[in-house]
Amino acid sequence: MEAIVNGKTIQLSEAGWLENLDEWSEELAVEISKNENIPELTQEHWDIINLAREYFAENGSVCEPRNFSKLMKEKYGKDRSSQKYIYSLFPTGLIKCANKIAGLPRPKGCS
Repeated sequence: MEAIVNGKTIQLSEAGWLENLDEWSEELAVEISKNENIPELTQEHWDIINLAREYFAENGSVCEPRNFSKLMKEKYGKDRSSQKYIYSLFPTGLIKCANKIAGLPRPKGCS
């Protein structure tokens, strides 16, 4: 699978995960989100994407959903921290959808 962004072909896995993490860009995130049936990335989407990327940059791994909810609560409050809220924005959740759009590596055991 591949995505074309600004005339450049970027390789994705068969499941749509970014092969070379250094190639991630906001433009690529928009293309990946279309494959995930998210027609538009709102500021709420970007808040989650950016927080997931920050966590990865600081810790070298993706954040597990329960801890991510805690981070969301600290930064954005209770109304924007539940798994239900995250699933309302990313239909297959943090791990399978938000992290994929954020250009993070596929966690073990995740399809």
